[in-house]
Amino acid sequence: MCEDNSLQVVSPSFENNCPMPKRHTGFGEDIAPSFKLLNLSPKAVSIAIIMDDLDIPMIKEFNHWVIWNIPKTEIIPENIPPGPVVPMLGNAIQGVGYGKNRYRGPKQPVFVRNMHRYIFKFYVLDCFLDLDVNSRKADLLKAMKGHIIQQGSITGTYKR
Repeated sequence: MCEDNSLQVVSPSFENNCPMPKRHTGFGEDIAPSFKLLNLSPKAVSIAIIMDDLDIPMIKEFNHWVIWNIPKTEIIPENIPPGPVVPMLGNAIQGVGYGKNRYRGPKQPVFVRNMHRYIFKFYVLDCFLDLDVNSRKADLLKAMKGHIIQQGSITGTYKR
């Protein structure tokens, strides 16, 4: 029998490849959406999330959010508070994305009117990571090498 090891990510706030509610953007409350992880491996120790804007001209991915050391859980709650350490998530660490230690939702400049895609990538790890709170996406990706046991993603869209 074949084992299905794929991680599925859903959000009660938006469906994959569909618009994100304004409250999850910089034009609203700028709060992180909640997520549910399906088919989470029993070997999971921690979870990391990277959120990127995929549609900024001449930039492959513009990082909005990095968070890691979320203890194994199937539910990532909405409205994770700002700050480098997140006590409500077992002292998970929010690194620097979009210049801050916090979730930063979509907020295109006033002259940008096209739709942007925002991908939330989830990494299930076999350990906790020893990374400084000022670490960025590249640091996180490097530290996760060899520790990723599952990956999944969900993409939301936003247009001003």
